[in-house]
Amino acid sequence: MERAPEQEAAPAAAGAPDPGVSSGSGGSRLPGGIGSAEALAALGAIGRRLLWLLPVYLAGRAGLSLGFVVAGVALYMGWRGRRMSKERSLRAAGLFLGDEEAALSATGLGRSLGQSELPAWVSFPDVEKAEWLNKILAQAWPFFGQYMEKLLVENIAPSIRASNTHLQTFTFTKVDMGEKPLKVIGVKVHTGLNKKQILLDLNISYVGDVQIDVEVKKFFCKAGVKGMQLHGMLRVILEPLIGDVPIVGALTMFFIRRPTLDINWTGMTNLLDIPGLSSLSDTMIMDSIASFLVLPNRLLIPLVPDLHEAAQLRSPIPRGVVRVFLREAKDLQSKDKYIKGMIEGKSDPYAVVRVGTQVFTSKVIDEDLNPKWNEMYEFIVHEVPGQELEVELFDKDPDQDDFLGRMKLDFGEVFKARVLEEWFPLQDGGRARVLLRLEWHTLMSDISKLEQVLQWNKTISSKPEPPSAAILVVYLDRAQELPLKKASKEPNPMVQLSVQDVTRESKVVYNTSSPVWDDAFRFFLQDPTTEDIDIQVKDDNRQTTLGSLTIHLSRLLSADNLVLDQWFQLENSGLNSRIYMKLVMRILYLDAPELCLNTRPCPPGNLNVTEGTYVGSSVDRPPRPTKASPDAEFGTESVIRIHLLEAENLIAKDNFMGGMIKGKSDPYVKVRLGGQKFRSRVIKEDLNPRWSEIYEVIVSNVPGQDVEFDLYDKDVDKDDFLGRCKIPLRRVLSQKFVDEWLPLEDVKSGRLHVKLECLPPTPSAAELEQVLMVNSLIQTPKSEELSSALLSVFLDRATDLPLRKGSKPPSPYASLSVRGVSYKTKVSSQTAEPVWNEAFSFLIKRPHAESLELQVKDDGHTLGTLSLPLEQLLSAEGLVLDRWFQLNNSSPAIQVLMRVQLGVLISQHSGVEALHAVAGEENEEGSQKGSETELYIREDGDSGSTQELRQRLPQASSNLELSNSPLGQMSLTVWYNMDARKLIVIIHACRNLKSSTKDTPDPYVSLILLPDKSRVTKRKTTVRKKTHNPEFNEKFEWDLTLDDAQRRKLEAYIKNSVSFMSRGEPIGKVHIDLSQKDLSQGAPQWYDLKDDKTSS
Repeated sequence: MERAPEQEAAPAAAGAPDPGVSSGSGGSRLPGGIGSAEALAALGAIGRRLLWLLPVYLAGRAGLSLGFVVAGVALYMGWRGRRMSKERSLRAAGLFLGDEEAALSATGLGRSLGQSELPAWVSFPDVEKAEWLNKILAQAWPFFGQYMEKLLVENIAPSIRASNTHLQTFTFTKVDMGEKPLKVIGVKVHTGLNKKQILLDLNISYVGDVQIDVEVKKFFCKAGVKGMQLHGMLRVILEPLIGDVPIVGALTMFFIRRPTLDINWTGMTNLLDIPGLSSLSDTMIMDSIASFLVLPNRLLIPLVPDLHEAAQLRSPIPRGVVRVFLREAKDLQSKDKYIKGMIEGKSDPYAVVRVGTQVFTSKVIDEDLNPKWNEMYEFIVHEVPGQELEVELFDKDPDQDDFLGRMKLDFGEVFKARVLEEWFPLQDGGRARVLLRLEWHTLMSDISKLEQVLQWNKTISSKPEPPSAAILVVYLDRAQELPLKKASKEPNPMVQLSVQDVTRESKVVYNTSSPVWDDAFRFFLQDPTTEDIDIQVKDDNRQTTLGSLTIHLSRLLSADNLVLDQWFQLENSGLNSRIYMKLVMRILYLDAPELCLNTRPCPPGNLNVTEGTYVGSSVDRPPRPTKASPDAEFGTESVIRIHLLEAENLIAKDNFMGGMIKGKSDPYVKVRLGGQKFRSRVIKEDLNPRWSEIYEVIVSNVPGQDVEFDLYDKDVDKDDFLGRCKIPLRRVLSQKFVDEWLPLEDVKSGRLHVKLECLPPTPSAAELEQVLMVNSLIQTPKSEELSSALLSVFLDRATDLPLRKGSKPPSPYASLSVRGVSYKTKVSSQTAEPVWNEAFSFLIKRPHAESLELQVKDDGHTLGTLSLPLEQLLSAEGLVLDRWFQLNNSSPAIQVLMRVQLGVLISQHSGVEALHAVAGEENEEGSQKGSETELYIREDGDSGSTQELRQRLPQASSNLELSNSPLGQMSLTVWYNMDARKLIVIIHACRNLKSSTKDTPDPYVSLILLPDKSRVTKRKTTVRKKTHNPEFNEKFEWDLTLDDAQRRKLEAYIKNSVSFMSRGEPIGKVHIDLSQKDLSQGAPQWYDLKDDKTSS
């Protein structure tokens, strides 16, 4: 068949006349016996040769360098060579499949196929032949081609045309699956693994003459495929087996490893055969195939209706998790050579660690043939045996990285050994080898080992990510009654699921408010007791939120088998909007048979003795630690202070009479950072609202975090969206202060003014008084009291806890609280010497008055308590206490080892920076004069509390000495808050007040802003009973512009409260012309009282 064209062409080449054409029928002859057809053919050949010179002529005509022509010719030759190589490979594979037995003979194989033409997939596994199956496939192949043509033309093509306006003329002009069917080289049946399933491994090879042509008529673009190879191991699972026809409920198919692919392009896609583009295009297509056919992805074909286990079959619970420690390599080859190899350098090695579609790349070690990485990766394993670990080493180069070797290992070996640590030789790497430690972690459906796992993970120093304690599998089923889009259009919903900084997205379901996704997602969890999963249901443009939901994963810990399978009500959505999901958590447990030495921590599977019990001689028992041992990250948190100021040009959402009358909006803001959420107050009917609210969040430098702001219009039914914006947290941490107008996204207009300040804790109490003073000035009425310090607590361990009844050891845990904020440690199972090694952080408002409360409990029974006043930290060196603490209500031997440290939060951008400089001078002069005034700052709004915060606040140097004023003095602060646009006055205290009567006065202060004497500007403090030296420390605010405030005069009257019905008797007054005062200072000052006989 292949030689037929040559035989037909031979007579023509010899000049034989064509028997089908008579000499007199129009084929005139030229002199010399040459016919016109031969002449035309010769002229055509000469013309084609001349076309090669056309690029040279055009390049010269255009004034271009000859290099363009050379580059074009080189590109063409590379493309041509790639095309010919693919064609040879297709012919060789076809010959092999066409006559397999002849090709397998050594002599036949050597004669017919060169070594370079052998396909990469050729292997001879010890499996059963399946000729009967190949005959069935050959008989059914034409009908499969008809099905594919119908599928592509009637289903795929309309979807492509609808996806983009530029593809509205897209069509399949030819769909031909060819005559060469898919072949199954061998079949291996796995028995004894599961009685409810049949598992087959099919070694498949497809060398097809498929031809698929497409055309986009609008752009006169044609492309296609003509010939393709696909080779790999396809696993087919027949599951579940049922007691009814057709016996098998579904077929599940997937490739355990990535198959090999080779495509012969036509038309415009010929460009994909250019060197460089060829490998890139094949890789992209293989990634697409892997996205739904390579583990952990599976193709599910239900064979019975209403298959309830569809999601679980498509994404079953994994068999386990393998933790791979990439330690080091030795004796790598040197790939960096200089001066054409005369000088041999080294290599810059890095590793690519791959399991199916899960791929990790290590860091690059510069110039080292014995690199050490010490990195850890975690892989989800579904099929054992079958799935392989592949490690490839490369030398990093600017152009193309050089290959240094590879190793492969079936996870069945790790499953048997549980822990495997050894040197593995590298194939094609010479004497090179790599050191790996592989651990098989079993998935447990209870929390009995969770505490041990968390404790063990803290002993592991891993990069680039900390070790996981659990995995979470989310089966996303469906949603109901999602809100409609504008103009009552059905949405195109999709779901975003986020755990920490990892986000997964579901597919999009078009034009429905009750979508069915039937998707599954997997997440690694580092600490399931503290993490959340955030679920956002959005329209397909990712801009319109249809609903949201946050689930605390600690709920799963108390659920049966760690499973939640239910409907969840959506927030920020319709009244009846809900979503159905199944959440499955599994704990990662290392049950290793190896015996751990006492010099290193034992993995959780080998904790056969209680914590604190030492195996061996008491002489060898290690001494009790004297200080706690926190990790390097302890105490590195910062506090982000978020100033939510104002917004401008918001969209009016409150329209009336069908939009004929435009109203305004009632805006409010939702703020999110680090898992914490805040919500501002609602500003009624204002498109330029001012909030002036402050929020505080403790953050650590975890990448991927954002400060997010979502604006809404408050309505009776559903709140309308007004826009969103965000700032990366890393920007705030690096710049320390951000003051910016942020444009609102997903809306036509609007912007938001925010200030964000990073407050790192400072281990010094020198400026605590100034911090408290600044906080009292910038404190807004609608916000919580601002924090002045950050308390970091590391609870290490406890010792000699009392036993339960019956001499059983307790299962203790500790709870810590400050001002109503509390945390709990994990439970240490059955031990009187618990080791917790947990850290906690608290925002502290008033360090002089607050305490850290600690309780050690066992099943609700208190074993001991500790109350640590934070005032002790203020006098400690470095504001740190690190020692054993005696517990109350217990024997003297019961103690806890704890490190407690305080950091003062000093704001450098509060608007009263001048106070620090002034205070510094006052401190110096005050220390010389030895005069200092004590102030008591009371918390606003805490009228029911008699507890006050004592602080020493140095006063202005010019007023430190007592004056000779006969009426006494008054201390107050006057300051203008630029952010809130408010005038602030704080009445601190009075001293040496004179009274017109013999009785001790009951003083209070009355304030008024002149020239306005109306009730709007009047303010009054509370009455202090029977004192000549009253302390008030009360703050008052007026909403004024700075220009208006500077035109005012402040009068503060000190009066004696006589009776409930009468006005107070004036004692004296202070008159301050605000136009003559620097309102940006914000420093307290003493003023002499002047006589005033009038009452106000």
